Amino acid sequence: MSKEFVRVTGAEEHNLKDLDVEIPREEFTVVTGLSGSGKSSLAFETIYAEGQRRYIESLSAYARNFLGQMDKPQVESVEGLSPAISIDQKNAANNPRSTVGTVTELHDYLRLLYARVGTPHCPECGREVGEQSAQQMVRRVFDLPEGTRAMIAAPVVRDQKGAFEDLFADLRSEGYARVEVDGEEYDLASEAPELDENYDHTVDVVVDRIKVREADRSRITDSVETALEEADGVMKLIVPDPPEEAGDLGTTARSTGDLAGDGDSRVVVEFSEELACTHCGIDFSEIETRSFSFNSPHGACPECEGIGSTKEVDEDLVVQDESKPIKSVFEPWSYNRSYYRTRLDNVANHFDVSVNTPFEELDDDVKRQFLYGTDRQVEFTQQTKNGVRRKTQRFEGVIPNLERRHVETDSDRTREHIEDFMATTTCPACDGTRLKPQSRSVLVEGTAITEVNRMSIGDALVHFEGMESALTDRDRTIAEEILKEIRARLGFMEEVGLEYLTLDREAATLSGGESQRIRLATQVGSGLVGVLYVLDEPSIGLHQRDNDKLLDTLEGLRDLGNTLIVVEHDEATMRRADTIVDMGPGPGKRGGEIVAQGDFDDIVAADDSLTGDYLAGRKGIPVPDERRDSEAALTVEGARQHNLADLDVDIPVGTFTAITGVSGSGKSTLMHDVLYKGLAREMNDNTEVDPGEHDAITGVEHLGGVRLIDQSPIGRTPRSNPATYTDVFDYVRELFAETKLSNQRGYDKGRFSFNVKGGRCEECGGQGTVKIEMNFLSDVYVPCEECGGDRYNDETLDVTYKGATIADVLDMSVDEAYEFFESHSGLNRRLGLLRDVGLGYMRLGQPSTTLSGGEAQRVKLAEELGKKDGGETLYLLDEPTTGLHKEDERKLIDVLHRLTDKGNTVVVIEHELDLVKNADHVVDLGPEGGEGGGELVAAGTPEDVARTDGSYTGEYLRDYLPRVDVEGPRADRRLPAEDDGRTAGDEAETEETDEAEATAASDD
Repeated sequence: MSKEFVRVTGAEEHNLKDLDVEIPREEFTVVTGLSGSGKSSLAFETIYAEGQRRYIESLSAYARNFLGQMDKPQVESVEGLSPAISIDQKNAANNPRSTVGTVTELHDYLRLLYARVGTPHCPECGREVGEQSAQQMVRRVFDLPEGTRAMIAAPVVRDQKGAFEDLFADLRSEGYARVEVDGEEYDLASEAPELDENYDHTVDVVVDRIKVREADRSRITDSVETALEEADGVMKLIVPDPPEEAGDLGTTARSTGDLAGDGDSRVVVEFSEELACTHCGIDFSEIETRSFSFNSPHGACPECEGIGSTKEVDEDLVVQDESKPIKSVFEPWSYNRSYYRTRLDNVANHFDVSVNTPFEELDDDVKRQFLYGTDRQVEFTQQTKNGVRRKTQRFEGVIPNLERRHVETDSDRTREHIEDFMATTTCPACDGTRLKPQSRSVLVEGTAITEVNRMSIGDALVHFEGMESALTDRDRTIAEEILKEIRARLGFMEEVGLEYLTLDREAATLSGGESQRIRLATQVGSGLVGVLYVLDEPSIGLHQRDNDKLLDTLEGLRDLGNTLIVVEHDEATMRRADTIVDMGPGPGKRGGEIVAQGDFDDIVAADDSLTGDYLAGRKGIPVPDERRDSEAALTVEGARQHNLADLDVDIPVGTFTAITGVSGSGKSTLMHDVLYKGLAREMNDNTEVDPGEHDAITGVEHLGGVRLIDQSPIGRTPRSNPATYTDVFDYVRELFAETKLSNQRGYDKGRFSFNVKGGRCEECGGQGTVKIEMNFLSDVYVPCEECGGDRYNDETLDVTYKGATIADVLDMSVDEAYEFFESHSGLNRRLGLLRDVGLGYMRLGQPSTTLSGGEAQRVKLAEELGKKDGGETLYLLDEPTTGLHKEDERKLIDVLHRLTDKGNTVVVIEHELDLVKNADHVVDLGPEGGEGGGELVAAGTPEDVARTDGSYTGEYLRDYLPRVDVEGPRADRRLPAEDDGRTAGDEAETEETDEAEATAASDD
């Protein structure tokens, strides 16, 4: 039987040059090549796009109206396609309510488990909640004072959509006269409510209106039993006007949050035949799956509404410099000093101090009263037309004043101003668990759902292993299938190396690689066969130790009968692939062709493959001859954020430092949450950031500034592009404004901007394209008929520089523009920086929205290099090698060395060992991920880390460092001697010296 293929013919998407390729079906294929060589254009924009488009086209027009439709790629034909699924690096979710548990659907199964076999306990006393009989409910009613008026109601509809016309008719026929709908009373005989069927409603049937008195006990008992029968064991007691002393009933209702209606003038208590704590007098609502959802009011903590955190005015932000005098120390009041100065004058007089007294000199008790309000009344004076007006009252305090105004104000400007002095803190009511007390008190085998959510995936898997044996026969029957699904999903997550993630981890905080692996685990769990999976660098953010797990998972997907196309630069992935497609030979317009195709050995043997040159060792990234050293250091003390274990870390100033460690070891927490946010608050006076928990950061005096160069977009609209972001376009517009024709016509620099009226095409507003809405089809963007996609009007395009229009320049690649503007030193220097970071293939006018995270990061890096830099800046980068081929990685490493040579301090989070071996200093965290991480495993030069026992990074780093004499495999990846700048004889001599030194050390 002949081999089946996905056959692509005549692909011309982006820079692809009429490409023909055959990719084997049901095999694992890696598409590799230089950055910008056309890998994503082939895998995503052509193969995946066509597979997805055909699948959606097979659906009805009605379905396509909701799903949209993908544009047809520029390709003659694609044969042998299966339904396609893309697993890329986009965040799993940006909603703060989304967690690892919700995006993997694990939380849905946990909610089902706890709703079906969970045992409710009282949140007050911890006793197991038992059944409550009708007689017990009657006794609770008689806890009300004699003569209290109340209503006994049956909740027959609870938060459901519908108009319920038939229900009201049935109730009327059964003799019921009144109902309450959404808290409003209706007389069924005269005004049956007309409800909007698209909204949720609650309908309570009023069974009886009563007055609490002993003579009516029999009637009240009958009414309670009737209500329980109508509502399947649930009853509501509504007290429209509770007396001052309402007994335990009123207290219970208020303390458990079961209040409804108009504030304190109305009390509604829900009783259940099954759920109530008779000891504390607390009644529980029926346990449902939504009782454990923090996205539902039935389960969410009422304080934080299920977010898990609240914003509160922060004392450290209100008083940022205690050396300032009382009159100006309170930063939030600085905008209206005249009014608040009078208030502070009076309070200062009350304490017999001057408003010019530094705040730090006050007694702690006096400071407290300024901040939180005075213990006694203060005499306030106010100058009026009729003289001095005096009023005696307590001083509210700066912080209570801000908190009150934040709630009461109608001014967005005022609210935003106050929020500058608020910090996000864990919700004190639910301790960050997001759920209300009753939901947190339901236990399965002694464990609450909130405790499970705080477990790592690995710990949760252990927790649920063998749980059936501990359950009763009834509960085991109910839970068996639920537990099977929970363990399966946890197992899939562990298989892709995510066992360190906790289930309550916010999805928005996951890296692109983690999000991709979560989706990959979901696909493994689906068990689909015959699917085409297209993945974008799944190894990103994954330590070499965990890479084998990922590759095992990918091979498992293939073995099920699926086709995998993976865009990847990782060598280990290429070694495990069935087929490699190497794109090139260059980036951008010089790419778009297949340089080599075959298995790993075929690529290594290819003559014209740059990828093959690096895989074979014909080319390599050398180890620096010397490491920089520094006596000064930036020191993080006592870092405790997330899983950091009271960490102390030194970062030598003026050096190139790499932070390494297995996934989840605390690298991002250290760099982003502690180091960057801590320095941004201290050095840049950035009050919007909330630093992670730590004791101190010392050595700041050695730095002149801090810059975070991350992978966030350089712009949110297509108008932003690399030329505008790096100021290249300013130079270009100046050149066009200085031409002879521009001078004759009086054109200035602004004439050549596509963002303002004048020189741009007004038909498309300078966009170059016009959006055509296609109703149930996807919107189509077509070149503007007026300007043909050039963005400018004809008069502007009359102006040329060296024969090229301004539109021609925007369409040039960085490499082309570098040669074109060779004589312009300032412009040429900035273009050279873009080339240096490996972006020579990128078009100057490429919309920023189409750039990958790695490309956006390198554009920012080029922009930073273009600034006049006196050194002493701390640059922080997170995995800058993302999306880079070895050849481009070599260029990036050169740029980072140049940045460091200027006297700056460069710190990178990185797993790519060719970059790590080029660092002067390595901080290796671990030893594991999650709770098993957050410790300093090793620190020092790459050689020091490679010699450290217990360092996973060091174990793999040995293969890349010829100067390290440590036992272990390294021959297959060891650099050729000539690439290290040394001869074989030098290497032998070094090894002999190392051996002699080691012998001497052991003798000592």
